[in-house]
Amino acid sequence: MEEDIFSQPPNLSGMAKSLSIERGQWSPGHCSVFVNVEEFHCNKGGVAHGGLFTVMLDMACGGALVSGLLKEEWCATTQLNVSFIDAGRIGERLEAVGSVTRRGRNVAHLSGEIRAESGRLIATATGTWMIWQSKPEKFPGRESDNQ
Repeated sequence: MEEDIFSQPPNLSGMAKSLSIERGQWSPGHCSVFVNVEEFHCNKGGVAHGGLFTVMLDMACGGALVSGLLKEEWCATTQLNVSFIDAGRIGERLEAVGSVTRRGRNVAHLSGEIRAESGRLIATATGTWMIWQSKPEKFPGRESDNQ
């Protein structure tokens, strides 16, 4: 079956688990992740820390690319630009959605956004990912993970 040649959703990283980020949509060229903002996500101003948004956007955009990669292909973020638009508040469920803007053989451009359930825009991102035709030797372990 043709879909068996494409990468499957990767296991959630320890960082994602520690931040209580959940997997959402997974389809070719698109990926989403969710989080329910809790007190431990917040900065001293009492709103969700921008680092949480950055992790979520990296996961959603990277996942969007990985969803269309062949199993033997690998990728890595080379640049991620995040714009913080509004605050995420305790009790809100936030969704980060990533999509492929353009993919070449070795480079891909992606975009993403985070919205609250109300539809309020929280953050946006654009980024660039490097693509390898096979796992680079310099990448350590994690052979048991699907890409």
